[in-house]
Amino acid sequence: CLNTEAVCFKGATLFSLTGRIETNIHVVLVRKKPTERPVTSDLLLMSFYLQIIRVQTPDGMRKIASTKRETAAAFLKKVATELGFSANGFSIYLNRNKTEEILSQNKTMSLLKIKHGDMLYLVPTGSSSSPGEVMDTIQEDEIDQYLTKQDGKIYRNKDPQLCHHGSLGKCVHCVPLEPFDEDYLNHLDPPVKHMSFHAYLRKLTGGADKGKFAALENISCKIKSGCEGHLPWPEGICTKCQPSALTLNRQKYRHVDNIMFENHTTADRFLDFWRKTGSQRMGYLYGRYTEHKDIPLGIRAEVAAIYEPPQNATQNSLELVEDPKAAAVDEIAAKLGLCKVGWIFTDLLSEDTRIGTVRFTRNHDSHYLSAEECITAGYFQNLHSNSCRLSRDGHFGSKFVTVVATGGPDNQVHFEGYQVSNQCMALVKDECLLPCKDAPELGFAKESCSEQYVPDVFYKITTTFPKDPQYTFCSTQRFPIENRDILGETQDFKSLSTYLSQCTSTTFLDVVSDFHLLLFLVTNEVMPLGDSIGLLLDAVRTSNEDLAQTWKKSEQWATIEQLCSESAPWAGSRPAPRATGPWGAPRPRPPPPPCGPASTAPS
Repeated sequence: CLNTEAVCFKGATLFSLTGRIETNIHVVLVRKKPTERPVTSDLLLMSFYLQIIRVQTPDGMRKIASTKRETAAAFLKKVATELGFSANGFSIYLNRNKTEEILSQNKTMSLLKIKHGDMLYLVPTGSSSSPGEVMDTIQEDEIDQYLTKQDGKIYRNKDPQLCHHGSLGKCVHCVPLEPFDEDYLNHLDPPVKHMSFHAYLRKLTGGADKGKFAALENISCKIKSGCEGHLPWPEGICTKCQPSALTLNRQKYRHVDNIMFENHTTADRFLDFWRKTGSQRMGYLYGRYTEHKDIPLGIRAEVAAIYEPPQNATQNSLELVEDPKAAAVDEIAAKLGLCKVGWIFTDLLSEDTRIGTVRFTRNHDSHYLSAEECITAGYFQNLHSNSCRLSRDGHFGSKFVTVVATGGPDNQVHFEGYQVSNQCMALVKDECLLPCKDAPELGFAKESCSEQYVPDVFYKITTTFPKDPQYTFCSTQRFPIENRDILGETQDFKSLSTYLSQCTSTTFLDVVSDFHLLLFLVTNEVMPLGDSIGLLLDAVRTSNEDLAQTWKKSEQWATIEQLCSESAPWAGSRPAPRATGPWGAPRPRPPPPPCGPASTAPS
């Protein structure tokens, strides 16, 4: 046969020296011309130079066929084709510690001393970490940095009945437990179903290798780009570019273990909108992340304020609209030592208005979160991803929480906290989840189509209020909340004048320590303070009355007082009153006497 026809092998890989045929081989039979030399010698010569090079990638080891006479540039191009990378999307090294990089050059593999069976190490461009390597350039949150340095062990006292050793000894009954010990967590009251994220990291990086090969992988449901071995989807797909099948399961850890509102006032003021209108309401939670000591290496989201963005709401729906002040709110919060830790929405229906009860609608017979709410939570969590040094992407999961104010089993308002899992985040990010049209509490995964290939999802967090209320913002008066014009509550200098005139505190810090007041001072259209309010924000953040008094003497505050005086309800209609409040704003005049006889009916 070889005397009349030649066998041509087209592709990146041939067959190995062991005789096993590798993948991606195209065999073509062509007629041999009489002038050509015998093919047998070509095949024997090719077999002599053929070699298999192993390439270690973040996704596993791959075998690449090469020859001793092949140039490094041709070999790198072959690797890019086989593994689905762009030409500049990776680097290959001779050593595991990323030394002696193989550059795109005309030197042959034999000159580079790369022989059959050698192992090379591939690192994707833009990812400075290999499995188990910590990315020191990633700036993690303060709480993550703090918990990383903690011991985390669960220390136990000596058991008087089971421990028969000295005071300095340890046995199986009193030796410290690891923070991820499931038996210990299950016997807590109440039981803990999900270990903390940092406990999960201790479990992942523990053992004899100390997590040398541990790495956190973000889930992707998209086809990998750059695969040149076939036509793009939907005409073609292969195992190299096809996303792995996603098996839904319960996540063993959670990024936030508890949500705590500093005081009831913050939550009550948010609920006032529903009480007065019957329409639902949404807000962003601003606060900080702290250690939750009830769970080993746990994280708590403490809520100090709720910002209500512009929105259209009814009794059964919520629609967010564009917020031109969003960046300013985040900036003010950052200067106050706060960040956006989550979002909250109401789902309340009155049952008996006489006694103030609400319906209990979310339970195991219906649902805890609807599909629409899960998708929205996943969207927010993807926007606020969690910085993590053990992930090659620099981020993993999210600490952004979801709180729903709804009716409880006792028909009173309850606050329930949730987060969707990393699997749900990936499904939402890659647009694989959809709510059912007729039943939005249910959802489904999209089917693959020509535009997209598509390969419970939530868990509950306890939401609490402290026994002793805490106050980041200590003002006892209530400045109007933003975006409540529908209630007739507006933020303007007239309302500021009324607010200041009603303040009875003699401490200036207490008067201005209101989150919504500070937002108004920065974002109002008449006199936005901008950077000139920095000293006052520092005073509120550190509870420093001296700094507040220093800022009170500034020209900005004097202008604010003048604007309040001119915006008083009686300004322009009668002479300005002589009596003023403690901060320069006029005191309100007493109402005029009634024109008719006094009514004896009770008010």
